[in-house]
Amino acid sequence: MTDIGRIKEALTGFVGEIRFNEPMHRYTSFKIGGEADAMIFPEGVDDLKKVVLGIKKQRVPFFVMGKGTNLLVLDGGIRGIVINLMSFRKLSLLPDNSLYAGAGAQLPLIARHAAGMGLSGLEFASGIPGSLGGAIVMNAGANGGEIGPLIRGIRILDMDGEIRDIKGDQLRFGYRSSCLPQGIIISAELRLKRSEKSKTRDKGRREIIRRGKTQPLSLPNAGSVFKNPPGDYAGRLIEEAGLKGLTVGDAQVSPLHANFIVNMGRATARDVLALIRMIGKKVETEKGITLELEIKVVGNNKRGRV
Repeated sequence: MTDIGRIKEALTGFVGEIRFNEPMHRYTSFKIGGEADAMIFPEGVDDLKKVVLGIKKQRVPFFVMGKGTNLLVLDGGIRGIVINLMSFRKLSLLPDNSLYAGAGAQLPLIARHAAGMGLSGLEFASGIPGSLGGAIVMNAGANGGEIGPLIRGIRILDMDGEIRDIKGDQLRFGYRSSCLPQGIIISAELRLKRSEKSKTRDKGRREIIRRGKTQPLSLPNAGSVFKNPPGDYAGRLIEEAGLKGLTVGDAQVSPLHANFIVNMGRATARDVLALIRMIGKKVETEKGITLELEIKVVGNNKRGRV
């Protein structure tokens, strides 16, 4: 069976939208990336379950995405099926000041929703542009706050098509990391605290203003490129190495924040990877520190087969 035939077989019974040969640059904050063989938009958990079982049966590779931030898709695109969870956005208040949120819900929207209900704890996330599912996978954080400590539990769909509930303390959150079982996050419960609405909203607004002043939000980017090494900041090390403003093609080390690479118009993944290698090599040579990537690099350098 041809590659596209296997993909179509895996999607038998699927009722959501399917887009073949879909350009990934349309879905990433970097505005970079080749085509995905197929991108699908499940209409709900039952629809997603059909896909998971089809993928397993046909042995088709897949990638799960939400908002497409913190992500560099290579120029050859992604083989197999990209599962886009942006329709999983439901938000609702639960007892004991906890909030239910779908994996595709955007963090700023969740933070605003929580503030509107007088719930505090998510203010740090007011300017983080990612989705909840991706934030849990990488334990996203900013300005001293992290998503991990707020997670009471998550719900996943495992690769056998079974729904499993997992407590937050089983996820072993670390700095920009978590330990998740194999499967797809579909929702989570967040443990928040009661607070005055005005105070929570003001704190969230201040965080948005802070990010606007310190980060290059006017150009496409994928957020912090490198993790901060223990006791230091990647941006400081890169700046001291004299790399601010360095360009390869249309990719540039941001003059505003050295731990950001921006797309000045027509940057390719190849341009970005070249900058990453140059940064890593110079910082290691001059500072003796090996920087670790925070952004996730996915896909293929060249167009290939499933």
